Amino acid sequence: MALITKKKLSYPVGDQLMGFLRDFGRAQVAVKYSDLERYTSSIPLMDRNGSDTLWETVFFPQTEMVHLHEDLKKVYSNLKADGDVSVIKHLFIDRIDLCPFGNTRPYRIRIVNRINDNFDYFYVKVADASRVYGLELEHLLSPNRINYFVDGQTLIEEHIAGVPGDQFFKNYIDDPNMNKIRLAKEFVKFNERCFYRLLGDMHSSNFVIVITPDFEEVSYRIRPIDFDQQSYEGRKAVYMPKYFKQNNPIIQTGIEVMTSESMFQYQLEEQSLMLSRARAAKFKLTQLLDVMCNDSIALPGNIKMLRKELADFHNEPKFLKCKNMGEILRMNLNMLGKD
Repeated sequence: MALITKKKLSYPVGDQLMGFLRDFGRAQVAVKYSDLERYTSSIPLMDRNGSDTLWETVFFPQTEMVHLHEDLKKVYSNLKADGDVSVIKHLFIDRIDLCPFGNTRPYRIRIVNRINDNFDYFYVKVADASRVYGLELEHLLSPNRINYFVDGQTLIEEHIAGVPGDQFFKNYIDDPNMNKIRLAKEFVKFNERCFYRLLGDMHSSNFVIVITPDFEEVSYRIRPIDFDQQSYEGRKAVYMPKYFKQNNPIIQTGIEVMTSESMFQYQLEEQSLMLSRARAAKFKLTQLLDVMCNDSIALPGNIKMLRKELADFHNEPKFLKCKNMGEILRMNLNMLGKD
């Protein structure tokens, strides 16, 4: 069982990482996190059933609200339309919520189209280097693409739509129409992606399941929504979602419908796909890993523990020479297709 007992330390975005982000167009923000800290009051946000969501809706003085809302709409245009402000003409900021319990105390912005009432979300957070590395690695090495921006210590993230894993297990896992084989296959592939790119803490509250109807069946995609535990923990099991007890419903589903041979096939498939993605993004990935190798994003004890566990797992003593998490990650990615 994977268990994280201590709160992760936060690491600031350093000059080299900020330079990488500027070089690749990830540094354009119209709102600072501190701008949202000037709220004057808040109320608990309840869901449609009257239960506390653990988010709070915050309120600002009228004199500040108009300017802040305009800036937030510009941020949204950067996320969705490369800064084309014509797309925000019919949009308005409906609500700003704060999650005071999150590591980065995120603000969630709900933005609505006044013509058809369609809405979307995005997030303003305290920038943490681990999370930034996690977002960029997800963009490069997974089948998903993510829009985000960083400016100093402010991080802007787009919303990742899907059914939260814990809610999926509660409301969908026993649906007789669910394709258990496809779901189990996706979890195996998700486990491979998390392990090789060292994304930790992927229990059911930290990922969503995207359900897409196909012309004959339904397909599933598991997407992480929390990247704080990128290359931080020392235990190998933390980077493998199959070891979290919160994920037992989907693990049990896999046991019911999947053989060890088919599971091994899906593992090889995802490793091959990750290797192809890494080759396609070789220049950018190399630069990112170079920056990461010069950064400090984990405690020395975690580095020593993880390199030892991965050396044993891969039967590769070269891991023991790694001096930081960047080098460990680079070595782990080099093992794709070799295990």
